[in-house]
Amino acid sequence: MSTAQALLASACVTTVRLTPTDNAVSFDTDALVVGVHTGPDGLRPAPGADGLDQALGGRLAAALGSVGAKGKPGEISKIPTFGALTAPLLVVVGLGDAPENGYDAEALRRAAGTAVRALAGTGRVALALPTASAEHAGAVALGGLLGAYSFTRYRTADEPSAPVAELAVLTDAEGAEAAIGRAGTLAESVSFVRDLVNTPPSDLWPARFAEIADQVGGEAGLSVEVLDEKALKEGGYGGIVAVGQGSANPPRLVRLAYSHPEAEKKLAYVGKGITFDSGGLSLKPSAAMDWMKSDMGGAGAVLGAMLAIARLGLKVNAVGYLCLAENMPSGTAQRPSDVFTSFAGKTVEVLDTDAEGRLVLIDGIARAGQDEPDVIVDVATLTGAQIVALGWRTAGVMANDDDLRAEIVATAGAQGEAAWPMPLPDELRKGLDSPVADIANLHPERFGGMLTAAIFLREFVPDGVRWAHIDMAGPAFNKGEPHGYTPKGGTGAVTRTLVGLAERYATGSAQASA
Repeated sequence: MSTAQALLASACVTTVRLTPTDNAVSFDTDALVVGVHTGPDGLRPAPGADGLDQALGGRLAAALGSVGAKGKPGEISKIPTFGALTAPLLVVVGLGDAPENGYDAEALRRAAGTAVRALAGTGRVALALPTASAEHAGAVALGGLLGAYSFTRYRTADEPSAPVAELAVLTDAEGAEAAIGRAGTLAESVSFVRDLVNTPPSDLWPARFAEIADQVGGEAGLSVEVLDEKALKEGGYGGIVAVGQGSANPPRLVRLAYSHPEAEKKLAYVGKGITFDSGGLSLKPSAAMDWMKSDMGGAGAVLGAMLAIARLGLKVNAVGYLCLAENMPSGTAQRPSDVFTSFAGKTVEVLDTDAEGRLVLIDGIARAGQDEPDVIVDVATLTGAQIVALGWRTAGVMANDDDLRAEIVATAGAQGEAAWPMPLPDELRKGLDSPVADIANLHPERFGGMLTAAIFLREFVPDGVRWAHIDMAGPAFNKGEPHGYTPKGGTGAVTRTLVGLAERYATGSAQASA
């Protein structure tokens, strides 16, 4: 099996099923997961754990106390049941204080993901967490599926952290079946994006990425168009060509399109797809280069979102652009002080070849404008300044429309993806002036780098089009320890936000243009 075939086959190996029962005591599974809250009188089982204490002879609190359980969010305790339950292993995940106004969906996602990660290698896992509503059932399913993710393609020995084989969500909530089905679709797309980000650049160069997008896009019912290096040059895509000209692996632009006969709105998504970023001639230090396989995370998120939109059959029209290039130093690479003409017709002076992501995005943004969308959203691992400003887990959102910016931040929050609204101060634009071209690709000052990068992009947005930019340099790749349902390495960040935005436009709940 080729690497491309393996990637297509491995996206989401765990299955999930709905089990309409609240009888966790007798459910046949290898491990049963329940929640527990802290309280003034000690630990208190959360909904879903009904009857467990009685089945255990009233010893649940004592058993948890003996292993030091405090009920803090994310805390895991494993207790053998010795035949008192059908499941041989009881796994208790802390949920913190009991909520006064209902459960938070993200807290349930994280609890389910944490528990499933702790059960890697287990055959069957049943999640008996609070699922009084369909939304909560879907959250538990999604968290469990994402927590079950593992990337083992390059392991030659048995991998002890292999995912669980099957998940069951114990719930009798009305509408839970549809919610769990949606969760499965989202998990499949997010896991696929994680696989893409984790794949080494030796196995994922621009043409290979385009090949994969063509195959999975076609299978999902998307129309797919791929422009190779010759078509890009002839078409005037100066930014993508300039960034990719230093590599032995030439660039590509992939256009994915989905349409629904009842759609009233059209969205355009544009993703940065630098399959490896060495910095070009403005070479990165080695410590900043070892995780640059993740620099295609924006294009991965766009591809994953487009697949989910098609599989969910949303009543919206959507186009996605994957701006794919490998940024390498060589005798043919672009040089600092080079000038190229972008697809929009504006000329750009390149002051730093490591500010390359914005150069491929401007061609994609300008091309997306020809589709006459209601909204253009670009997604990119664009700046280290995003990490400095907002840390590793929170994306920055900038826009030429305040309502759109607020809408994306709200959508991200609803999906459990942290995002924060950021400004585009007009006074920073002057720093992008060039003495020889229409604009320079870098501001001379290092401060506010996330903002000036977005201001640069804004210059290429077609007149009258609402546009937003999501900088997710930190959230796309987890260099630290796993947490919640988030693994080490590729995270699939922003995929769910893009799908959630499409769902808002499909249902007519999106904000009107200001």
